[in-house]
Formats: sequence, C-alpha cells, structure tokens
Amino acid sequence: MPPPRPQSTQNHHNPYHPTSSSSSSAKSASFKGCCCCLFLLFSFLALLALAIVLVVILAVKPKKPQFDLQQVGVQYMGITPSTASSLDPTTITSNTISSTQSASISLTIHMLFTAVNPNKVGIKYGESRFTVMYRGIPLGKASVPGFYQESHSSRNVEATIAVDRANLMQADAASLIKDASLNDRIELRVLGDVGAKIRVLNFDSPGVQVSVDCAIAISPRKQSLTSKQCGFDGLSV
Repeated sequence: MPPPRPQSTQNHHNPYHPTSSSSSSAKSASFKGCCCCLFLLFSFLALLALAIVLVVILAVKPKKPQFDLQQVGVQYMGITPSTASSLDPTTITSNTISSTQSASISLTIHMLFTAVNPNKVGIKYGESRFTVMYRGIPLGKASVPGFYQESHSSRNVEATIAVDRANLMQADAASLIKDASLNDRIELRVLGDVGAKIRVLNFDSPGVQVSVDCAIAISPRKQSLTSKQCGFDGLSV
C-alpha cells in the first residue's frame, strides 16, 4: 500500500467587502445632494417671488400716503406757577411773571388725523407715536395702533394727548406765564412719525416714513384752538 500523501496546507483568504460602510457613504452623499437641490429650488422660488413683487410695485408706481392733522380739540388747559398752589390762567398777571421760578402745565387735547391712500394697492400702517412740545420740551405723548387701509381710500384716525402737571423751569416757565397772561396764546408743536408699508400680493414693501409736524396755538382763557399750521414731510399743507 502506498504511503498517504501529505495534505496540502494551503490557506484560503476570503476577500473583505466593506458593504455597510460603502452603503452609508452613498446614502450620505445622496442626502447631501437632495438638500443642495432643495436649497437651490427654494432660493430660486424666493428670488422669483421677489422679482414678481418688484415688477408689480414698479407697475403700480406707489406714492407716499398722506397723514394730516385735520382738527384739534382743546378739552382742558391749566397753568400753575410756583408762586401759587393752584392758579387759573385767567387770573395770571404780569406781576406773577418776574417772581416765577417754575411752572407746571396740564393739558388734554384731542386730535383728528386723516390718512389718505392714493395708491392702487393697500397700505399697512404700524403703530404711530405723536409728541406735543413747548419750546422744544416734550410735554406728553400719544400712540395710535397700526391698521390696514384699502386702496384709494381715506380714513380718520383719532389720538388724545394728556399732560398732567409737566414742570417747566426758569426761562421756560417765565415764557409760559408770559404767553398765557399777556398774549393769551400758548404755542405748541405736534410731532409724529408714521411707519407705512405698501402691500402687494400679500407681500409688504420696505417701510416708508411719513412725518407729521404741526404748530398749534391755544388760548388758555377761551380753552380753544386759535391757529394750526402743519407741514407734511417738509411741505406746507
């Protein structure tokens, strides 16, 4: 019997296939590609919508809205110099002026504004704020909530400014007493900024600022308005 042949000791190596790693890398690359495509799509749609809005805005040629002070109603005005605890403007004399070191003014005025929209599209107004001043000194403020106004329309807007014993010192106090006693004329200034946006296809344009600047004069004795002169964005109205 022939001797048995020695068995071959040959090592067999199975090739390594990183199937899981390759699959994960492919999915990650595919996800990044989808995100990039979506980003480009949304960017294109946003730019397209913006371009449409700009074309429409240029087509309608929007104009600045008008916000004018029409009426001023004086509900109360009281002036108290430092020489008296309570003094009505009708009893103030010229002798009171020289001895006055300070004075306080109380005032309640009701203002009626008219908002006019001359455009073919609507206007969205933000909150408006108004300040009444004497010789550059703020006395009181009033605010008007925002609202939406249709195209080619006008709307009345009301605001009330209440001033409770605003103190004035020295020269300003003396001027106040003099204006009330000798001239029967207190000159005040009403300032306001109104923010507005043109609305086109449910999109709001960049904001435009409408300024209100009015000089009013009040008679303390008659408790009434004697004159009113307004400027609208620097133009006399």
